[in-house]
Amino acid sequence: MRGGSGGLPESTVGERLKRFQARYQSTVTRLLLLVVFVIGLIAQFVKPVGDALQGKVFLGSALLSVVAYVLYDKVNDLDASLRLPSRAQVKSRELGTFVTEAFRARTVEISFLGYTGETLYNELYHRLEGLHEDPGPTRHVVVRFLVPDFRAPMTVPSRVGTDGLPVDDEEFRRRIEVKCREFDQRLSAIAQRLTSVGRVTAACEYRFYPGIPRDKICIFNRELVLHGLYDVSARTMGFSPEPDYYDPQGYRTDLNIWSREDTDDAKAAIVTWNRHFDALWELAARPPWHRGVPG
Repeated sequence: MRGGSGGLPESTVGERLKRFQARYQSTVTRLLLLVVFVIGLIAQFVKPVGDALQGKVFLGSALLSVVAYVLYDKVNDLDASLRLPSRAQVKSRELGTFVTEAFRARTVEISFLGYTGETLYNELYHRLEGLHEDPGPTRHVVVRFLVPDFRAPMTVPSRVGTDGLPVDDEEFRRRIEVKCREFDQRLSAIAQRLTSVGRVTAACEYRFYPGIPRDKICIFNRELVLHGLYDVSARTMGFSPEPDYYDPQGYRTDLNIWSREDTDDAKAAIVTWNRHFDALWELAARPPWHRGVPG
């Protein structure tokens, strides 16, 4: 089965430092620029301070600090655009970049349609946990996952039978459903804790759509869409005498980028993707664990 153990992702010291830098760098920079400006003004009107700081020289620094303060947001926006991949296609393992950018907004809405959502889950888990320490600009978070209804017989995922024909395997489907339930419950628990504190309202939910996992779609803040196709013929090789399974590898899926910053055709496509996902979401079935039925 794909995706490793399915346990809680581990947070490294390096990841914590990166999150700390992302949250506080902007605030610290602005404070330093303002401090330089204020001291420069004081140096002009308070002679002892001016003499000590060589007033005219420091005034120039103060004026430059004001210019830097005014331009900081523009430079920051440019830096953000450079961080996002500029090419038309990205790997699924690069989802973290898009998740980080999405959480720079006040209202964050992330929607997923695909197999289990494990790649996106791994990126979201620490991002949501980090909101406890400092939510930054984020005040509202909505995360929606649409995954196949693993309760019904399926050709993918399935067991590889004679001559490569797919054979439905209820036990295998059950294991994947349990993994999705665990992802859902962990993200929902974080969302509930965030909402109970009151600084951020958050909601995370999984729902089922009928069919096999063919498309992988990620929508960020309704403004950017990543879309790719799973390799439905991908196999997970079992250990003898374990059978092989048709089990798409989501982390290997290449994703095409559609952004509102692109052409009018791209903007129209994004509107269509959002409308399509919203419709599927309304029609999708809620998993049994959301109805209080054992999963």
